[in-house]
Amino acid sequence: MPTNVPLIYLVIAFAPLLGAVLVGLFGTGFLGRPISRFMAHRITITLVTLSAICSIYVLYNVSQGNTFDGTLYVWSMVGSVVFEIGFLIDPLSALMMTVVTLVSLMVHIYSIGYMAEDEGYERFFSYLSLFTFSMLMLVMANNMLQLFFGWEAVGLVSYLLIGFYYTRPTAVFANLKAFLINRVGDFGFVLGIGLLFAYTNSMNFGEVLSQADQLATVTLPGTDWMLLTVACVCLFIGAMSKSAQAPLHSWLPDSMEGPTPISALIHAATMVTAGIYMVARFSPLFEFSDVALSLMIVVGGFGALFLGILGVVQNDIKRVIAYSTLSQLGYMTVALGASAFSVGIFHMMTHAFFKALLFLAAGSVIMAVHHNQDIRYMGGLRKYMPITYITFLMGGLALSAFPFTAGFYSKEHIIEAAGFATVWGSSFAYICVVIGAFVTSLYTFRVFFVVFHGEERYDQAPVEEGHEAHHGKPHESPWVVTLPLVLLAIPSLIAGAIFVNPLLFGDFFTYLNSVQHQGHDAMRELAAKWDGWWAYGLHAFVTVPFYAALAGGVVAWYCYVHNTAMPAKIKKALSFLQPVLDHKYYFDWLNESVIAPAARKLGRFLWIKGDEGIIDGIGVNGSAKVVGAFAAVARRVQSGFIYHYAFAMIIGLMALISYIILVHQ
Repeated sequence: MPTNVPLIYLVIAFAPLLGAVLVGLFGTGFLGRPISRFMAHRITITLVTLSAICSIYVLYNVSQGNTFDGTLYVWSMVGSVVFEIGFLIDPLSALMMTVVTLVSLMVHIYSIGYMAEDEGYERFFSYLSLFTFSMLMLVMANNMLQLFFGWEAVGLVSYLLIGFYYTRPTAVFANLKAFLINRVGDFGFVLGIGLLFAYTNSMNFGEVLSQADQLATVTLPGTDWMLLTVACVCLFIGAMSKSAQAPLHSWLPDSMEGPTPISALIHAATMVTAGIYMVARFSPLFEFSDVALSLMIVVGGFGALFLGILGVVQNDIKRVIAYSTLSQLGYMTVALGASAFSVGIFHMMTHAFFKALLFLAAGSVIMAVHHNQDIRYMGGLRKYMPITYITFLMGGLALSAFPFTAGFYSKEHIIEAAGFATVWGSSFAYICVVIGAFVTSLYTFRVFFVVFHGEERYDQAPVEEGHEAHHGKPHESPWVVTLPLVLLAIPSLIAGAIFVNPLLFGDFFTYLNSVQHQGHDAMRELAAKWDGWWAYGLHAFVTVPFYAALAGGVVAWYCYVHNTAMPAKIKKALSFLQPVLDHKYYFDWLNESVIAPAARKLGRFLWIKGDEGIIDGIGVNGSAKVVGAFAAVARRVQSGFIYHYAFAMIIGLMALISYIILVHQ
């Protein structure tokens, strides 16, 4: 039954929704324009700030041992099954709430400057707040029904945000691509939820997870497949699309068609991390399935290395960072597959800060060079944009896992966890994440050196048809753009050292660290080697991943600062790989040339044969014809002559009397 939900939880969840509704209805012309552009960002930022402050307080409160699991209201009842809307506030959700609201707040502030001249200013801020609300409903859910609502709401709003410039064909294609690919994963997600509901008769997380031991002994009827293996694989398929794991990843780079603040919001702390959060939430179930863990660690390892390699050959500054996101999501998935669930969430948190920083810094660069995104037409921006330069460097160091930065503590633990993992495929994943350290540093500092160092090329960018050439000097962005960069740079540097001990080796994530079964010893091995953040940072200087990352930075400096002719020579020497990289391993070709036509043919077949032939032809029209035929016969009986009716009554009476006599004989 409904419980008394503390007001603060309602404020956290619904304050962004209130801002989205007010600005969406009264600032976009839908119900007039009583809310101006100035008031639009004031309202949404104030309400998101309120949500962020409350989230920080809740995180502190939860760290003191105060959790909550209660029902807001009953949505529906089917027999004895109750479907509820409620909140689960525990360490996992509290951390997610804080990260989501803080990053969203930075994006809101940044958007004042970035979107200042855009005609859809008010609509943009409404979408931002609606996205924040959707993500909060997802991470605060205490049941699978509400989780699915937030899951789909995030997907819907991301569709609107990616296609924000809906007059551009490329934006329309990108948001449709994101929507459809996510529907593929959602099919698996729904199957996983359905299986768990069918065997537990509950949607509540607590009730489902408490039955993990019993579910681990159940097989699917008619097969020898373990129920939890099938359910967890289905859940992970949902995570693959939402968190952009191969082969359901190709929508994410195309989502760069949306405005840069959206790229930061989608790629940093919200949509793409929803899958990571969901797997962590169901971690007590995943621990019973080595098959699901192996699938995750192999898929994650592939993404960490091979999708990261694609970032090396991209020239669009936002797409480089987008492929970086794909790679880092692969690292998180490797941690989940190694049963180091808290490490995966920890990297998700640190990644949120430095990836949002990198995207917003990239947006600052794009503004300075008149919205050109090709790094080949940048260069030498260091002296024009000192704040953006320094903050981009800080984000790049964190992304490359330089010792003592936030990304170092989370990423290094993922690499070690992969080395300690015993599930099938862990050796492959370990090799991938170690080599991935080199690749990450290479593409990060390639962008850094090409954009901020070397020859100035910002006045050489080709001019699109219908646009005027801009040859003015670049300049630093306004304070509403640089302030979020500075504020995000701080946790990108220090958050790892501050939070690594309580999150990985303290009592904060007992829920995640206590689910490891015998044989899944990654967290126990990591804890045995832990000597504190300072000693761990010093130890990095004698590890292979550090020198791999250092080599990546040195190679980037040599190729893009010292000997700029070298990249062309390397490209020529490896020309046999160029088609594969240019076509992104042919995943897009497979989707667009093989799967999509097959799906269209199947859809047409089901439409013609199934819908029109069976449903309309037999079910609807057929039943109508049967009724019509019966009515035609019955109509002949209704002649209108009294003697016909009297005759029918006599026949009926005789039949009734005969029946009674026969029954009583």
